[in-house]
Amino acid sequence: MTNRQNTVIISSCLSKTHGGNTLGLAINASVKHARRLKVTGGTFDQTSADVQATPVEPVTPEAFDFEAYEEYEAELLERCHAFWKAGSGVLVWRRMRSAEVFTYGCKEMDTSLQLQLGALQKSMQYKADVPNFLVPWYGIGTVAGAFGADYIWKEKQAPAIRPRFQTVREALGHAPMPVSESRIGQHTLDMIDYFIDKTHGCLPMSLTDTQSPLNIAGNVVDMSGFFMGMLDDPQAVKTLLRRLAELLAEFTRLQIERIGEALVWPGHGYSSCRCFEGLGMSDDNALMISGEQYLEFAGLAVEYLGKSFKGTAFHSCGNWSDRVEAVSKIPGLRMVDGAFGAATDPTPNSPEPFAEVFANTGIVVNARIVGDSETVAEVVRRLWKPGMKLIVVTYCQDPTEQAEAYDRIHEICK
Repeated sequence: MTNRQNTVIISSCLSKTHGGNTLGLAINASVKHARRLKVTGGTFDQTSADVQATPVEPVTPEAFDFEAYEEYEAELLERCHAFWKAGSGVLVWRRMRSAEVFTYGCKEMDTSLQLQLGALQKSMQYKADVPNFLVPWYGIGTVAGAFGADYIWKEKQAPAIRPRFQTVREALGHAPMPVSESRIGQHTLDMIDYFIDKTHGCLPMSLTDTQSPLNIAGNVVDMSGFFMGMLDDPQAVKTLLRRLAELLAEFTRLQIERIGEALVWPGHGYSSCRCFEGLGMSDDNALMISGEQYLEFAGLAVEYLGKSFKGTAFHSCGNWSDRVEAVSKIPGLRMVDGAFGAATDPTPNSPEPFAEVFANTGIVVNARIVGDSETVAEVVRRLWKPGMKLIVVTYCQDPTEQAEAYDRIHEICK
């Protein structure tokens, strides 16, 4: 999810959740915890449409140097493969993200592809260990389309979606269509086919922006009704989450068939390549409940998906450092993603809990850090611990600054 999308969801939940119940208390505690954090590296730029974006020039498929990128990817894949097999280590990914692609630009296939090709071409100028990849992104409401939902397009904004049901029981009473037969799902598959055709299937490509069953639930059922269902009708909530996981699994298999050997894992938003494993999902709504509630309600659906796709990867925007113990208990977990440093997210994670919990587990920590080389180094010093598998995601705008950050990261994590 984008920071803006996440803010909208959190604000909505805060305004509709009763402060006297356990969910309201959990949210208030999370907000207070975030305010107590010692943040690192500047401040979050509220005026920026996307603080993790890099300006790029669009490149047409006819003008893109496929041979050069294939050679570049092959060289980096050797490092990625060695890292994935090792018990500990560090990689650096200089993520090249075009702001337009992840907002209104995702609607037009040719615009999205040309911007992403421009990003891939530019990424080769920056010192890194993980190659960038294409993302056939078309909003986060993909599975909700199976319940008849459709996108609301605001000018210059990412597509929004309005839940069709007020309660979990209402949603369970509706027979969903296959995601591939919905308008959103079909467009997503069409984008994949278009990207594969124009790039000859030779460039690395992820699935669309995959949402967890818990996140999907917020696009299907009004969040107030969903959270009340957790209190009043817990079995119905678990049944809905399992149904959403099954719909997601079916649609994921269709995407895999279309993308073929170009597919990278865990996918959108994560450091990804052809030799990594696990289905990456956004699980931002995990911030709305306790770690114990997450494992009780969402855990089984996530575990089901992990068994289907060689494990899972967990992402949430915001500060989820107080939930790392619970998240680490997800069976088959391969990677976790979080924002570190005040310039990266309005409520960044505290690094130390990640180092304590994930060292010597084999679970990769994908750490996003916006800032210059000194900012990145300061966070990495707090985040690194022997026995960790760490991928540092950087956004240095200048190749020279990126090279300095790269060298400092590898020096710190020797």
